[in-house]
Amino acid sequence: MTAAASSDADLIAAHAAGDPHAFSELVRRHRDRMWAVALRTLRDPEEAADALQEAFISAFRAAASFRAESQVTTWLHRIVVNACLDRMRRRQTRPTVPLPEAGPGEPVAPRDAMAERETRLVVQAALNELPEEQRAPIVLVDVEGYSVAETAQLLGIAEGTVKSRCARGRAKLAKVLGHLRNQSADANVPMSDVQVQQGRQLEER
Repeated sequence: MTAAASSDADLIAAHAAGDPHAFSELVRRHRDRMWAVALRTLRDPEEAADALQEAFISAFRAAASFRAESQVTTWLHRIVVNACLDRMRRRQTRPTVPLPEAGPGEPVAPRDAMAERETRLVVQAALNELPEEQRAPIVLVDVEGYSVAETAQLLGIAEGTVKSRCARGRAKLAKVLGHLRNQSADANVPMSDVQVQQGRQLEER
């Protein structure tokens, strides 16, 4: 069986057994998703790149202790999120430039595209203002789409803590983003942003 055809768990086991190529294949498979998680959490490309590198180094060293009690992707996400949170704790708060969401999509009118980009920037700037303990669960649940249980597992906290932190974070976002609720172009706003604007209750998930 080739590395590309092996399961994630097989690759971890092969790496632990000394296969010099197995971990590189694992990184190749999941690098893009892990990068997205780091970037959304830290909002800074350089910080995200450093956190991702630290996370993969940690995963490389800890792979032998992986016990398959969770999916490899969940294990990797937890390591990446923890690396991001460590960097957030270490660095001093400083202004950051929100990232536009660039990428392929359905064609839209230039005015609509500009409005969408402006909305994203506003929402991202508001996320940047949240305390890190609230930002991380908000990003995982409302932006990345994880369940409360998955987020609790990733962050190593209780599900009730995830709910309360999300609720407090959404309340703050609702005040900052309230002016967006009456916009007529909600169809151009990503669903996760609309959910944040509406301050939906996490318990309904």
